[in-house]
Amino acid sequence: MTPVHRRAVIGAAAAAAAAPATAAAAAGPPAEGAVPAGPPPPRGLRLRDFWAHDPFIVPDRRSGHYFLYLRNLPEQTGIPGTGTLVYRSRDLATWQGPWSVFTVPDGAWATDGGWAPEVHRHAGRWYLFLTLHDESRALAEPPEVLRRTYRRGTFVAVADSPYGPFELLDPRRPQTPDTSMCLDGTLFVEDGRPWLVYAHEWIQRFDGTMEAVPLTAGLDRAAGGPVHLFRASGAPWLDERVTADAAALPPYVTDGPQLLRSRTGELLMLWSTYLGPAGSQGYVQTQARSRSGRLAGPWELLPVLVGDNAGHGMPFRTFDGTLMLVLHRPFGSPDSRAKLYELHDAGDRLTAGRRRRDLDGGD
Repeated sequence: MTPVHRRAVIGAAAAAAAAPATAAAAAGPPAEGAVPAGPPPPRGLRLRDFWAHDPFIVPDRRSGHYFLYLRNLPEQTGIPGTGTLVYRSRDLATWQGPWSVFTVPDGAWATDGGWAPEVHRHAGRWYLFLTLHDESRALAEPPEVLRRTYRRGTFVAVADSPYGPFELLDPRRPQTPDTSMCLDGTLFVEDGRPWLVYAHEWIQRFDGTMEAVPLTAGLDRAAGGPVHLFRASGAPWLDERVTADAAALPPYVTDGPQLLRSRTGELLMLWSTYLGPAGSQGYVQTQARSRSGRLAGPWELLPVLVGDNAGHGMPFRTFDGTLMLVLHRPFGSPDSRAKLYELHDAGDRLTAGRRRRDLDGGD
């Protein structure tokens, strides 16, 4: 979720307990491919030095680098086009970048946005998931719907290197349902079958949902219809006093699903939403737990993990095995920065540990 547009309208499978269920686990896939040609980008950057929204970190043992993927903002980077950037670090404290790893091609189903890029190592290749939209291509207009809806979906691109260049598997349509406003798709593999887990926009559903579609082995298209996981209105801090209409927007937002197995084998999901009416009462990082231990749930929504207008986090393990959380704060451009926390695995949930200001540079 990216605030400029939203406010205008207002993993790979877990192979072992306590490991993130995405390719961001520090499992050691090789980082094939050379650094892109051209003048080297700046070195010695701290996370406080550059804009970050929806940050995603991939630890790569073979190269000894952490790769941080972010949306490109041309007005800040000088790099043209809607696309994805990567920074790299050996210690999470100092970074080099950005390199451009993906630019949306002309003629794609949608060419704006580039939100929530994340990269997964899967079946020997590197896969980029990102959200694109096209506000000029309406799905429905009032009075048929309360709010105008338009094209938004998660696309998958592929490369042979974490540096790209990534190419869309299918520029003609997203891997999420193309009649739904979907965003923040992530990869999860269950029993060898890949799934795309995503947020279904509150703009279209009023009460935002988490959903999933099975993917083909090549991740190029859906292999079945969407499966409902949970609704944002199930968050434990919401009650009947919350009302919603066109003037007072609802808090029923779903953003940023990230799945992981706990040390006891529980299936957990990190996700983000609001404490109150969207845009007024704080963006938060929260979590959910599958009562069945399976993707299909049923899911129990748990209390806030990190508040203070922060969220869209993802878990990863450092090279020494420490479970970490990266998220952005504050919710808003151009001040948003990546922040790092240690995470504690309590088995049935995660708890936030020490804020690593020594790494992210502090507030």
